[in-house]
This record gives sequence, structure tokens and C-alpha cells, in this order.
Amino acid sequence: MRGVGIVTLVLAALLGSAYAIGRSLVADMEAQPTGVNSTHYADQPPDTDLSPTPSASPSPSLRGRESGTGADGPYGTMVSTGSSRIALTFDDGPDPQFTPQVLALLRQYRVKATFCVVGENAGSYPDLVQAIVSEGHTLCNHSWNHDVGLGGRSPETIRDDLLRTNEAIRAAVPNARIAYYRQPGGEWTSPVVSIAEDLGMTPLHWAVDPVDWQMPGAAYIVRTVLAETAPGSIVLMHDAGGDRAGTVEALQYLLPELLSRFQLEALPTGTT
Repeated sequence: MRGVGIVTLVLAALLGSAYAIGRSLVADMEAQPTGVNSTHYADQPPDTDLSPTPSASPSPSLRGRESGTGADGPYGTMVSTGSSRIALTFDDGPDPQFTPQVLALLRQYRVKATFCVVGENAGSYPDLVQAIVSEGHTLCNHSWNHDVGLGGRSPETIRDDLLRTNEAIRAAVPNARIAYYRQPGGEWTSPVVSIAEDLGMTPLHWAVDPVDWQMPGAAYIVRTVLAETAPGSIVLMHDAGGDRAGTVEALQYLLPELLSRFQLEALPTGTT
């Protein structure tokens, strides 16, 4: 009987330790902030508090960019406006559902932005490309069909892709000035940078990425942009490529708040 009692006590102690460890792990998981890999979607934000938070100090990589040329991104790509102004950029469009909503908000707040358009989408929705240009926004080539691996393909393939995209844009807006190229996924390589420059386009990266393409919720997008944006920042967002309701919702809070802190601009296109 004594042996049974000892075994019982040992088992009880082990079960108690396991329970305590399990509770500790659960507490740690619950304490983790909602991140970009959460299961929240644009219509289910991680919280409903969209009120702007005080701007955090910019990271060391963002400080001082306003005084440089802005070409300090991967492979010398552009990550800053080169001034104290900030630039909002929208990728993957145009999209018949979300691009008009983004344009309407920009029009409401009299903000000009830069749209990095996908060639096949420009071909499908030329009226939206025309609307982007007619409202004073800047155009950027974002490849023909958002090929993340484009930079690793042959120089001929890269050149043909970028030229095909420019042709689709100019079919909608003849003589359009396309001054920038943005590599899908930010997967830059030396060849794609060189070819874009040879074609007269500045390789355009970004400084602030709220990963809105992962649909983390409007509140997360707002907090990230306000915390990380500094003078000269180029901000990456999306008006297409998926459900962008969270981005549209976030813009309703971001635009007035950003305007209270910075001047916003469309990236300059130079001489047409």
C-alpha cells in the first residue's frame, strides 16, 4: 500500500507540472500581438479601435532619408521621395471594385498617389487607367501578370514583359509617362533593375509595408503606417490582388491623419 501511495503522489506531481506548463504556454500565446500570419481578414479586423496612435520614432533605417536621393533600397532601388514629403503607392490594379473606392478617397482628401499597375489588368480595365491619369496620379509599371520570379528570368524575357506592360498602359492612355517600375514581391535582381533603367524607369521599392495584402485588418494597417512613416517615406499598399476592403477602410483614417503630419505627393514623372 505504501508503494501505491508513493506512485500516486508522483503521478499527481507530474500532472500538476504538466498543467502548469500548459497554462503558461496558453498565456504566452494569448499575450502575442496579432500579426500578419493571423487568421483575421479584412472584414474581421483584430480589433475595432481605429483611432490614430502617436507616431513612433522612425527606425534608424528611415532616419535622414529626406536629405538623400532615396536610392538606398535593394540593388539601389528607390525607397524615399528624397524630400520631407511622403508618397502613397498602390499595387496590383486596376481593379473594378477597389480601385474606384481608393480613387474616391484620394479625391475627397485631395491627395495624389502613385499606382503600380499590372499589364493584364490595365488591358482589362483601360477606363480605370484613364481615371488614374485624369485625376493626376502617377503611373508605375508592375509587370505583365505579377510574376514574382521575373527578375530571375532571361534579360529578353524581362524586357519583353516590361515593354508589354507599358504597351497595355499606353493603349489606354497614349503617350502616358511611365517613370517607375516596381518588381512584384520586391524580389529585385540586378538584371531587372538594369533593364528597367534602360527603359527609362526608376526601380521603385518602399520604406513602409503594412502587409495589407495579407488582410490583417484595418486597425493593423492604420497602426503600422502611422508608427513607421517618417519624412520621405514611400508607403506600400494595394488596391487589387484580393479583398482590399481593409485597405479602403484604413485609408478613411489614414488620409486625414497623415495630412495632419506630412505633405503627400504623387511621385514626379518628369517631362512627358
